[in-house]
Amino acid sequence: MKGDAVWGKILGALFGLALLKLPGLLLGILIGHWFDRAFRLQFEQNGGFSALFRDNTDEQGLFRYTTFATMGHIAKATGVVTSSHIQQATVFMDQLGLDSSQQREAQAAFRDGKAVNFPLRQQLQQFYHTYRRRKDVLQLFLEIQLSIANVNGNMTTAQYGLLQQVAGYLNFSAAQLDMLLQAYQAQSRFSSRSNQRHSTGQASLADAYQLLGVSQDVSDTALKKAYRKLMAQHHPDKLMAQGVPAEMLDVAKKRTQDIQAAYELLRQKRSGKA
Repeated sequence: MKGDAVWGKILGALFGLALLKLPGLLLGILIGHWFDRAFRLQFEQNGGFSALFRDNTDEQGLFRYTTFATMGHIAKATGVVTSSHIQQATVFMDQLGLDSSQQREAQAAFRDGKAVNFPLRQQLQQFYHTYRRRKDVLQLFLEIQLSIANVNGNMTTAQYGLLQQVAGYLNFSAAQLDMLLQAYQAQSRFSSRSNQRHSTGQASLADAYQLLGVSQDVSDTALKKAYRKLMAQHHPDKLMAQGVPAEMLDVAKKRTQDIQAAYELLRQKRSGKA
């Protein structure tokens, strides 16, 4: 692909030469180089040429199975799978709108994950190999796993240690996992308080900042940049194009709704309208 990303330089050179002669030629080549580089990075992030020929059906099946099997394994890390864990997994399945056949498959994967000899490392290595060029998909997967580990707001040391392993297999650092965990917990609080705003007042500003992953003294420009980055990472159409099953997109949609609500609250507060 690197050798093919030259059209920006060619077109830039031609337009530059036509408009400004030799200086335009040099400027056009430089601008074209920037364009080619940005295009190549985006192309590779989306899976490169293999993305044009991959079997999305197999990928989506891998995403579903790995999601629910890993959820079962994380739930089992408490030593015993409680009714809360099963209820959380069931609620998650209901939220996804799975049909009866898909629910049976999800339940079977959850049971597989609970097994003592479940090959978590091998399963996640296969998952990572498939999605390794699609970082936003890997992040969505990890965010989903945080939900089962935070049932009723409780996470055991064993579950946290297992989440660190999962994150490591997907090439996320411990610091990145902690940031995602803090953002998830802030989102849960923010969403809960937003739904009760009529009786409890404004949702927490601190949670809104943490949900967006910024400090409270961040500039307006940096705040908007963080907001746009998160919205792009969780855009349902983008994630579907990268191989996320359609039913899993509700997770991304809910995330974008909370991100947008948090940003609007902070924007209005900063402008004095709230």
